[in-house]
This record gives sequence, structure tokens and C-alpha cells, in this order.
Amino acid sequence: MRFDPWNPSFVAHPYDVYADLRVNDPVSFFEPTGQWLVARHADVNALLRDRRLGRSYLHTATHEAFGREPEPEFQEPFWRVIRAGMLDVEPPVHTRLRRLVSKAFTPRMVESLRPRIRKIAAELAEGLVERGGGDLISEVAEPLPVTVIAEMLGVPERDRHLLRPWSADICGMYELNPSLEVQHTAVRAAQEFGDYLRDLARTRRDEPGDDLISALAQVVDGGDRLSEDELVGTCVLLLNAGHEATVNVTGNGWWSLFRNPDELERLRADRSLLPTAVEELLRWDTPLQMFERWVLEDIEVGGVRIPRGVEVALLFGSANRDPEAFADPDRLDVGRADNPHISFGAGIHFCLGAPLARVELIESFGALLDANLTLAEEPAWKPGFVIRGLESLRVTV
Repeated sequence: MRFDPWNPSFVAHPYDVYADLRVNDPVSFFEPTGQWLVARHADVNALLRDRRLGRSYLHTATHEAFGREPEPEFQEPFWRVIRAGMLDVEPPVHTRLRRLVSKAFTPRMVESLRPRIRKIAAELAEGLVERGGGDLISEVAEPLPVTVIAEMLGVPERDRHLLRPWSADICGMYELNPSLEVQHTAVRAAQEFGDYLRDLARTRRDEPGDDLISALAQVVDGGDRLSEDELVGTCVLLLNAGHEATVNVTGNGWWSLFRNPDELERLRADRSLLPTAVEELLRWDTPLQMFERWVLEDIEVGGVRIPRGVEVALLFGSANRDPEAFADPDRLDVGRADNPHISFGAGIHFCLGAPLARVELIESFGALLDANLTLAEEPAWKPGFVIRGLESLRVTV
């Protein structure tokens, strides 16, 4: 099998293909998307930190000057929301946004959420046990981060059911060559979520509460503050990045443990391994398989010249299984001490929400370990490759 991100068999198990790429074709051009695939850990890690690449090129050139077709007009509402957050912009805009957001989204604030996260995780796990099992993804993995991010942002409970569908629809735009239907759905979701948050942000500016939207609305640094668009874009990013990955790490992670029962029993016997186990589950079956960068200046990677104006596709899933970076990389080891995985990225775009994701995952896996779960049926993967996760994961207790 070759690299084929639309093939369900490849999506289910891309790792043999990655191994072949790392040895025989570590930097290769993929015609269907017009991207250069980069498979080795050292190269991916270096390119994530290389300022000759960017998540966007619009800070340096127009679409036309960069040799690209302008985005279709119907996508404008989507990009207006997305590019108001920090993920799809570059310095100096990115530097300013990250500085302002970091003043409200602090490690101390994240750590203060741990007791509440532990309580939510315990309640969700108890509910699953009382029902004798069920779908671990829809009944635990999805509600936990959605509840946490909703409470953190200050979204009223009556509206929280809207968040997960909005996020899933928006993230459809990040798959490779999304269909027109997926694009229109993503635009609609971004517009609806953006309008919703805009109304909420205006309320919080006038009547601040003990929530992140209020904090972001009040952040001032030397007279600088977030605009309304930037606040909305930041909150959309926090929801999308803050729970899509957590949901998929939980589902992929439990499926990984079920396939490695000795490691599951090892973790059940020694809960002190939870922090290293979470890092290993992030590495072993990576939720974000690929991350893209635009080449802003001609570069050379592994002896291959890549010209300005194209995109590189950094294969996180391959990098995280590279034997040059990890001892016995295809073995799941919940006690792995030396684990330089790149599942949260690297460089200036390193995931701001990584500390929150780690707290959620440690508390979630800890609560579920007490439930003595067993797999009810082999799961199926969703069709998406870039954001890779299971349709469901049915378990019994």
C-alpha cells in the first residue's frame, strides 16, 4: 500500500507505509494534493521551528503573488473567523495574539481546573459503569472536554450541545481536498459559532463573570487588547484544538490499550504511570496525523530542494514512530521515559492548550481505569486522515 489518505485501510493503519517512506522516500511529492510529504522525526521537528515556513503566507504576499488561486468567495466567513485566532497567522500578529491570550490562559488557571475536571471525569465514568458500558467516545471522551471548555469559556449549559457539532464541522475544512459540501458546512458552522460567541463576548464585556471570555475581554497589555474578532477567533480555536485532540486521544488511546493488554494491566497496577502513559498514547497512535506549512523561501530537506510557494505536509504519525528518535517505536510502553513526541507541535505554534489537554487526559484515563472496561466490538475509524479518530468505541463493564 502507498500513501493514500482517502483509503480506509490506510487510515486504519498507516504505520507500515510510514516506515517505508522514512527509509525509501523521506521527502516526496504527493501529486493529488500538490504537497511535499516529510516523514522523518528530525526533519519534521526542524521544519516546525523553521521560520522560512509558515501556517500562512498572507503576511508576506497576496495569493496571486504567491502563485496561488484566491480562496473562493463563499469561504470568506470561515477564514474571517479562523484567521482572527493565532493558529493560522504568523508574526508579528501571532506574537501579539499569543502574548495577550497567554495572560488569561495561564498554567495556574489550568491547574486550578483539575478538581473540577476530576469530578466531571468521575461522574462520566460512573455513569458508564451504571449503564453496564456503552460507547466510550460519545458518553465519556466527548462530554468531558466539551464540558470543560464550555465551563471555562462561560457558555451557558443550555447551549453546550451546539459546540461539538460546530467544532466537528469546522475541522472538516482541514482534511485533504475537502468536498464542496464539507467546505460549505464548515463555513456555515464557523459563521454560526462566530456569531454566537460575538453575542456572548459583548455580554461579558458589559457584565464580566468568572470565565475565560470575560478574562480575554478584560486583558490589556500596554494599552493593547484583543479586538472582538480576535476574541471570537481565539475562542473558536480553543474549542476546536482544545477538544478534538482530547476526544481522539481518549478513543485512540483506549483502543491502543485494549490491543496491548499487558500495558493496560501495568497501568492499572501502577497509577503513577498515568503521566507517561498519556504521553505514550499521544505518540503511539497520534490524533493529528499531519500538519501543513507553507514554504516562504526555497529550502532543502534531506537533500531535496523544495521551492517557495508550495506546501509541506509534516507527517506527525510517521515522525512519532521514527526509530531514529524512539527506541523500539512500534511497541507501546506506558512507562516510556524518553519520549520526544511532537503531537502538540513545536516552535511558535506549539499547542497553547497542551497543559489543559494533559490534565483532562490524565484525569479521564485515571477515572476509567477504575471501571475495569473490556472491549465489546472492534471499532471503525472515521474517514478523516488529518484529524484521525474512531467512530465509536463500545465497551462493557
